[in-house]
Amino acid sequence: MRQFRNEFGLILAIIAVIAVTMFANPSYSQKPVDNATEILRQTSLLGIFALGAAIVIISGGIDLSAGSVIAFSGSICAQTFYLLAPEGIRGIPDTSDLSLGVFAAGIGAALAVGFLIGTLHTWLITIVGLPPFVATLASLVGLRSLAKVLNQEITRSLGNQSTKLNVDDPAFIELGRTWWIPLVIFLVLGALAWLLMNRTVVGRHLYAMGGNEQAARLSGIRTDRLKWLAYCLGAMTAAIAGVLYTAEVGIADPVTQGRGYELNAIAASVVGGCSLQGGVGLIPGVMLGVLFLRVVIDSVAKVVGSGSDDYEGLIVGFLVVLAVTFNELRSMRELVQKSFFPGMLGWITVPTLAVLIGTVTLVMGGRNVGLGAGIAALGLLGAIKIWEETRSK
Repeated sequence: MRQFRNEFGLILAIIAVIAVTMFANPSYSQKPVDNATEILRQTSLLGIFALGAAIVIISGGIDLSAGSVIAFSGSICAQTFYLLAPEGIRGIPDTSDLSLGVFAAGIGAALAVGFLIGTLHTWLITIVGLPPFVATLASLVGLRSLAKVLNQEITRSLGNQSTKLNVDDPAFIELGRTWWIPLVIFLVLGALAWLLMNRTVVGRHLYAMGGNEQAARLSGIRTDRLKWLAYCLGAMTAAIAGVLYTAEVGIADPVTQGRGYELNAIAASVVGGCSLQGGVGLIPGVMLGVLFLRVVIDSVAKVVGSGSDDYEGLIVGFLVVLAVTFNELRSMRELVQKSFFPGMLGWITVPTLAVLIGTVTLVMGGRNVGLGAGIAALGLLGAIKIWEETRSK
């Protein structure tokens, strides 16, 4: 129980969120199968590239490029279809009935691009000497722009300047819209990741490198090769997700596709028990973290209704802070003994948090609810601050 306390906690949290949602929105339980299949589909799409992000984090790195890799790989897949598809009316490639060879070539091109991006990240980190944050941040900014430029080159030859590429093949669209296909891919990748990290020497070396890279190198572990493996897995899982997201809508749109998804992948990994310092985390915990994150986002959509997308970033950010806090405080004794509002910084933070809580609840529940929540938060946090001051004397 102690070893898997994070996983058990996530299971209980998922059950609690579903129960609260059913109480707040009775219509939630009227279509349980539809709700469950949609949550599983969205969970699987996020989980596919969250697994790669988790392996990178466990190995002691960070990958901020997942969202842009999704957009870029999806565009590469669509571009391959356009280049290999037979000509239709007015010379425009006909993507409504792709052959199996073209289908495989598009997906293979996306995976190859993922491998090359992971290799580039490894080269920048191990040879050039860039911090992982900077190396992957460059891809975050550059790949999306490159995808737009390449898409425009194709559409310009067809008589327009659009950055979007439409793929009309029904089989390709079904690949992303059929709920069980992403789920099967997610479960298979999760099983393979678990075997890699928990049942192989390479997995133990990844944990060791994440815990202390210098000690791992001195003990004879080839850390550069392990980083190559980790970053290639991170980019290739994002490429798989990119193909599925493109198939879901039938459009490769690098402007909006995958935007901000890198935060969701990191959030799911951290909520699942991974430490951003490296060396800590379990694959089952990451998979449960993905499910918890999607259940929370779906529950907010069911309770709030229209405009719920505006709260997604706020929810993800809050969960990241909460998860990292509890990961740092491994026991209830540490949680009780820690001072969260020390000195003058604490006196300034207390009203700041109260205003933040009041503002959020005001937007969601109205003026009176927001005012009441702000005052209650100010009183509670102020009492904690005074108690900490008294305890330290």
